[in-house]
Amino acid sequence: MLAEVVARVVASEPRLGSTRLVAVDGPGGAGKSTLAGQLAREFDASVVPTDSFASWDNTLDWWSRLESQVLEPLGRDVPARYQRYDWDRRALAEWHVVEPGGVVVLEGVSSSRAAVRARLSLAIWVDTPRPLRLARGLERDGSAALPLWEQWMADEDNHFVADNTRAHADIIVSGTA
Repeated sequence: MLAEVVARVVASEPRLGSTRLVAVDGPGGAGKSTLAGQLAREFDASVVPTDSFASWDNTLDWWSRLESQVLEPLGRDVPARYQRYDWDRRALAEWHVVEPGGVVVLEGVSSSRAAVRARLSLAIWVDTPRPLRLARGLERDGSAALPLWEQWMADEDNHFVADNTRAHADIIVSGTA
């Protein structure tokens, strides 16, 4: 699976300035971070997690900050600077720099949304059964997070239906391995 994804990235063209922006999308707990990490190692690429912008209180309406801090600068071929959201402190934290050119992996829920599709070199959807995704999330966040996960999953379900995200993916991979 990884070899096929790598080949598709290599064959893609930059569509965000000189940068090949690769989105690794799918619902929470699907395995997106694992795949993004593998791609980062393959291409010596930066990973920009949407979790650096989202929060339990703001599941999807953070996109304008990603646009202004990351996508617009990269599109102009200048370094991007974004401030990571710290989920534990519930506040913005340290700054990260992303250099233009090469491959940049945009990883997380809604990373291939309609607002960015024309600038993506490749949109990947990680497909994983809902019970496994929830189990992974609760393993990471603890069983007390169940109500948060239930709301998160409802929000992302609504987004994915309205955005028709999966249907626009260039490649669908399994997140069960």
